[in-house]
Amino acid sequence: MAGYSTNFNLMKMKLIGFGSIIIGFLVVASGYRYGSFGFGLAGVVFLLIGIAFIIGHVLRRNERQ
Repeated sequence: MAGYSTNFNLMKMKLIGFGSIIIGFLVVASGYRYGSFGFGLAGVVFLLIGIAFIIGHVLRRNERQ
């Protein structure tokens, strides 16, 4: 039963990471299109959060081996 919880948390991290990356790209593109520095910066922050979640997912998955 403990494996289910761990796998679910890792899947959640992966989905949050990919979702943040997609939203980040869309916000950066919107900021670029309208020339808004704030939107571009917010998009970069979302991208970094998504990358951090994906890296965290990979590190946690590999630490058990």
